[in-house]
Amino acid sequence: MANVVGIRFKRAGRFYYFDPVDIELAVSDYVVVKTSRGLELGQVVIAPEQVMDSELEEPLKPVVRRAEAEDIEQAQELETKGAEALVECGKWVDKLKLPMKLLSAEYNLGGSRLTVFFSAAERVDFRELVKELANHFKVRVELRQVGPRDGAKLVGGFGRCGRPLCCVSFLDEFAPVSIKMAKDQDLPLNPMKISGVCGRLMCCLGYEAEVYRAMREKLPRRGQQVSTSKGMASVAAVNPLKETVTVELESGASVELPLSEIAVEASQPRRRRKRG
Repeated sequence: MANVVGIRFKRAGRFYYFDPVDIELAVSDYVVVKTSRGLELGQVVIAPEQVMDSELEEPLKPVVRRAEAEDIEQAQELETKGAEALVECGKWVDKLKLPMKLLSAEYNLGGSRLTVFFSAAERVDFRELVKELANHFKVRVELRQVGPRDGAKLVGGFGRCGRPLCCVSFLDEFAPVSIKMAKDQDLPLNPMKISGVCGRLMCCLGYEAEVYRAMREKLPRRGQQVSTSKGMASVAAVNPLKETVTVELESGASVELPLSEIAVEASQPRRRRKRG
């Protein structure tokens, strides 16, 4: 068994386990930890607890100390400095005519290392850029290429719902999203309407996907012959949320009925939808 503490470096970012080294810590405490990028400021999201050694992928790095007011103030100053560095990086990108879009620049605590995040359609040879930036800033510089979703998470923004992006607000990891989720929810398959600011399918399509799938398994399929309180009819549409079925009667009239008033003909059993 190992004693660990869960620490997050960004809002809605992934949390990582560290060795608390007998420091008394509680959720929401700010701490200074040692990482591969040097010292960084993080916040405790999981109080110290015991976990099996088999759950740990590599030796834990230690918590150096509980953060002081000076550490938090320094982190805020470095955040401003990082924004200024991003502007300067943009000038060099333009000068070297590199096909890349800069997203964010971050200093580690202490300011000895600068990490620049960018997106690009293809792999970019940025060796000359790293050299120029290191000479200019007099620190170690690292460039990291990220995908569309991670890029949106770094930059932030608002979704078509008018609220801050989910990936910035609370999603600590991206779950797979498929076009079938949109189909199951009867959403328009127009990419402009079901894609987020990152250009990929909106993460929120997956929030209710399982609920819709479960509801649809109870409902008859379109075109199926059913028996209703008003006589035989053909299914014209279904509403999973209301659990109602719109049918076309033999008279040609259409009516919306609750599922409880629908009976599938025995000769046409209700077909289970394949899970995808």
